[in-house]
Amino acid sequence: MASPKILLVDDEPDYVDTISDWLRSKGYNVLVSHDGKGAIALIKSHSIDLVFLDLRMPKEDGIQTLKQIRKINKELPVILVTAYAEDPVIVKANDLGISGIFPKEGGLDKLTQTLEVAIRTVKSKSKKS
Repeated sequence: MASPKILLVDDEPDYVDTISDWLRSKGYNVLVSHDGKGAIALIKSHSIDLVFLDLRMPKEDGIQTLKQIRKINKELPVILVTAYAEDPVIVKANDLGISGIFPKEGGLDKLTQTLEVAIRTVKSKSKKS
């Protein structure tokens, strides 16, 4: 399997720059969108392996974006990114099938763990196909 293509969706440019640079330094292909509409366009036009999706964004929030993602691809792994780990909206996200939650204050070690679990899941599903 080629290096996984990760879509990072977040409205905070500094956060996106930091995480995308770090992911690229680890050899991942990274696409970036600062809103849900752009994320959906990228999912439709690229073969995405994993999505990091911010829960709270202006205009179209993470739940609205996740609903659209599920209309396109029910199996695409989506990790919800949030600074509000106790947000009741996370229950809705679980119902829509998220692969995990990454707290923004979690640090790069936590990101590595979350990413590795999701990537292993992607690889095991692709072997079964």
